[in-house]
Amino acid sequence: MKKNYLIIEDIKEGIRRISLNRPKKRNALSNPLRKELFEALEESDRDTTVKVIILCGAGTCFSSGYDLSSDVASDLPYHTGKSDGFWPRHVVEGAFRIWDLSTPVIAQVHGYCLAGGTELATACDLVYVAEDAEVGYPVVRSMSPPDNQFFPWLLGMRNAMEMMLTGDSITGREAVKKGFANNCFKASVLEKEVLLIAKKVAKVPPELQAMNKRAVHRQMEAMGMRAGIRAGTEIQALAMHSKATRDHLKELSEGLTKALTKRDSKFGDYRTSKKKK
Repeated sequence: MKKNYLIIEDIKEGIRRISLNRPKKRNALSNPLRKELFEALEESDRDTTVKVIILCGAGTCFSSGYDLSSDVASDLPYHTGKSDGFWPRHVVEGAFRIWDLSTPVIAQVHGYCLAGGTELATACDLVYVAEDAEVGYPVVRSMSPPDNQFFPWLLGMRNAMEMMLTGDSITGREAVKKGFANNCFKASVLEKEVLLIAKKVAKVPPELQAMNKRAVHRQMEAMGMRAGIRAGTEIQALAMHSKATRDHLKELSEGLTKALTKRDSKFGDYRTSKKKK
């Protein structure tokens, strides 16, 4: 599987690792990258030798989010109706495509895991993070709620509300405590620890793992998770018609870096933080 934006490796028997490979762009999720990613995931799911998939990012981070410098309406990786609010519906459809794979998918998260990066990670079955990872959805400060509104389901009402009303990020340790991730490790050993977990997952017969995944998902669906997340796309679509969002989109079109710096400077975090990235 030759790809332009991914590195695909069979690192151990039954274990395939897919790395997002736009390190200079902090693995921003352009549609060409997403197209390759969904193709690779589906090809891996059809490959009977693959028992577990690890999804990670090359370079300094997992993913900084969607590529706001690109045209998200063009070259979609799979069809979505283009009526009003198509983008959040498209994103949610993609999340459930990953959810519905028979093969378990593990997210290995280090550095930035922001906006669309968080949505990609939460679509995976297991999530392991570096202790100093930075997980957040700063888009709520200037544009809209998430396309995939997973926060209430994973973090609970109070934690979700805090992240939605502030746009603040959380560390890897906080991500585990609040329910975003399964566990966290020092960045230096994250890859090694995730591989150990993947080896355990790969020991179970694939046909049983498919049922094990489905057993958990069916319970979440019975509680309304799939319907709730789909319903959230309409709120996101409505927010895109607000004056604040229209003003921010204009700023983005005039200069991406300047607009994002303006958004976060009053909070002193993300790209405006004094911490070295």
